[in-house]
Amino acid sequence: MFITGASGNMGREALRQLLERRDRFRVVALVLSTERDRRVLSAYSGDPDLTVVWGDLTNYEDVLKGITGADYVLHVGGMVSPQADHDPEWTERVNIGGIRNILRAINAQPDPNLVKLVYIGSVAQTGDRNPPIHWGRTGDPIKISRFDRYAVTKTIAEREVIESGLRYWVSMRQTAILHGIRPQPARIDPIMFHIPLRGVFEWVTAEDSGRLLANVCADDVPERFWRRIYNVGGGAGCRITNYELLVASFAAFGLDRRHLEALFEPKWFALRNFHGQWFEDSDCLEDFLHFRRQTLDDFGAYFRRHVPIPAALLASVPAFVFKIVHKLALEPFANQYWSHQGADGRIEAFFGSRERRQSIRGWDGLDTSRPSDQPLRLNHGYDEACPHAEFDVDVMKAAAEFRGGRFLSSRMTRGDLTGKLRWQCAFGHEFEASPTLVLLAGHWCPRCLAPPWNDDEIARRNPFFAQVSPAG
Repeated sequence: MFITGASGNMGREALRQLLERRDRFRVVALVLSTERDRRVLSAYSGDPDLTVVWGDLTNYEDVLKGITGADYVLHVGGMVSPQADHDPEWTERVNIGGIRNILRAINAQPDPNLVKLVYIGSVAQTGDRNPPIHWGRTGDPIKISRFDRYAVTKTIAEREVIESGLRYWVSMRQTAILHGIRPQPARIDPIMFHIPLRGVFEWVTAEDSGRLLANVCADDVPERFWRRIYNVGGGAGCRITNYELLVASFAAFGLDRRHLEALFEPKWFALRNFHGQWFEDSDCLEDFLHFRRQTLDDFGAYFRRHVPIPAALLASVPAFVFKIVHKLALEPFANQYWSHQGADGRIEAFFGSRERRQSIRGWDGLDTSRPSDQPLRLNHGYDEACPHAEFDVDVMKAAAEFRGGRFLSSRMTRGDLTGKLRWQCAFGHEFEASPTLVLLAGHWCPRCLAPPWNDDEIARRNPFFAQVSPAG
């Protein structure tokens, strides 16, 4: 058993739960040799069932050392936002170079078809899904929010996994994770202001995420689970708007909406261009892996028991707290900073226009209502009632035409979801892709992948993509 990212929120929980099943697993973890990572792993010092490879995803030899002899590869590690926003070049090396090293190392094993690869993708790959299109499922269009270089790397990495030719792989697109107190206090980042107040997330707890990874290694996981893409979410009990989450967070400190609205200015929060959705299909992963134990209410109870700042402190020094938050709103990567610096491209991406942002005057009249709990299903452009075993040329042609392109292959083996076929996008780019990549994962032309972010032009030619990015 090989795992990356074992010192992060999801990976740390997975490591703990795997070692609780030490009768089945001996774990090898690839971990960066930093002071923080060594401190996290020190809890397992001397554990006979854990071998730590102190190394780097970007170093093939380190990856090969960890994978050699492994039957499962749990690839959790990588650069994530907000750190990824500050160093996009390094993020590309880690997130794309890392998966390429993993695939190369698996293929270096005596029989690669005996190795099961679990790749953790991201909800960020499907981008801005604010109401009324806040419900999603796998197969929806890949649509990356402007300037989200992290999502670009996760999309490219997922494509590499799907088209790897391995017998056993799965991509699980992780949502936002609720986690407990970190080994050291985390710095609040201005990325919090990129999140629209009426936007949504279907959260999942770190503990449930760790259980997900442990359960994927169980002997009773059926063959039909593999070679698919899944959305990871906590289910109905974890669906909430971002405004509702702020209110609940303040309530954990004994504060209410009045305190929230006194502390924040609504124009600090973006109106669009940030990922998040409620999943129509996340229950299917639960049906396979039975990992859910916690809801938002359960996490709220945990959080109230471990609140690091007494509510009385916040209530007694509002001016001091306001000063801290206001300073955060003026930091680089915050919307207020962009407004002062004349970064019109960023303002347009997150608000629609400078005028639209300036029209936000206060909380009165601002729509913070909960959007519809009834899923709105996007059209995938082919007969989804057709069993996968019967997918044929006609299904491929329908999908290509709905994407504004053409299916170029003259034939395909009926029901073969992994063989690469020829396609052409609306811009005339020709490329190869499997039916799984296009129909089940929502990918399309690799040359049209952002950057640059020309969503409006793509939407004018691609009805499939236009559902999530109407042409301006």
